[in-house]
Amino acid sequence: MSSPLRIIAAKRTAAIAAQLAEFGRQTFSDTYAAQNRPEDMAEYLAEHFGPEQQLAELQDANTVFFLALMQQQLVGYAKLYVGSGLGAEAGADVRTRAELQRLYVQEDWQGTGLGAALLRRCLDEARQRGCRTLVLSVWEKNEKAQEFYRRKGFKQIGETEYRVGQDVQNDFILRKGL
Repeated sequence: MSSPLRIIAAKRTAAIAAQLAEFGRQTFSDTYAAQNRPEDMAEYLAEHFGPEQQLAELQDANTVFFLALMQQQLVGYAKLYVGSGLGAEAGADVRTRAELQRLYVQEDWQGTGLGAALLRRCLDEARQRGCRTLVLSVWEKNEKAQEFYRRKGFKQIGETEYRVGQDVQNDFILRKGL
C-alpha cells in the first residue's frame, strides 16, 4: 500500500501562491516569533509572504517549489533556486549553483523524515539541472536546523547578514557538493 504523503512540484498558480503565503507565514512565525520583536516579524511576513510575492517566486523559471501533501493538506515545502550567488567567490559561474531558500515543515511533522525527503527532492532537482553545489543560509541561533544540515553533509563556508524587519541578524552559509 502506498503512503498518503506525496511530494510534488508546485503548479505556478495563484491558488498555490496563496497556500504558500499562508503556510510560510505560519511556519516562519512558529519558528521565529519568540526570538524576534513583533513589529520586525510583522514587517518581514508582509514583505516575504504575501500572495503576490509568492506568485512571483513561483513563476520564476529558476525556482521550483516542492510541496509535501498529506491527503491534499500542505504539511511542508521546499524552495530551490538555481543560479545562486550566495557564498560564491567573485567571478564564479553561478549557473552550477543551487540554493535551498526555504525548507519549511509543519511543527507536528518535524522529526518524521519529511524535511530529509524534501531535501532529497531538491538535491535531485539540482543535479538534474546540472548544478554541482547546493548552498543555503541558516540563522546562527537556529541550532536545530544547523544540526540537521550537518547530518546531511553540509559544511559552513561563510556568514551573511539577514534582515528580519529592522533587525539585522547573522546567518551561516552552508554548502554541499553534488
